[in-house]
Amino acid sequence: MTEQSGSGAAASAVAPESIGPAPEESPLAHAAALAHESFHGRPASWVAVGIIIIGFVVGGIAFSSPPTWWLVITGGGIALVGFIVGGVARISEDWY
Repeated sequence: MTEQSGSGAAASAVAPESIGPAPEESPLAHAAALAHESFHGRPASWVAVGIIIIGFVVGGIAFSSPPTWWLVITGGGIALVGFIVGGVARISEDWY
């Protein structure tokens, strides 16, 4: 027990060493960490995402003054092509 200065109240301080020994890492814990390595998608999925982003950028630029509706529709068409490419590439299966 240690005493706090000024208040006279007793406080309990627990040293980290007195909690107990650190649990040993099992070899299985390391193997489990390796089994879930970082996965960032396949290249075909990133191509689909890139096409979708380009479509949204083209459509967003088209909304600047004055709006040109043919460019808005073109941007939407590009984004739609990107969604189709994503469906063909099975982009929804790229998560773990």
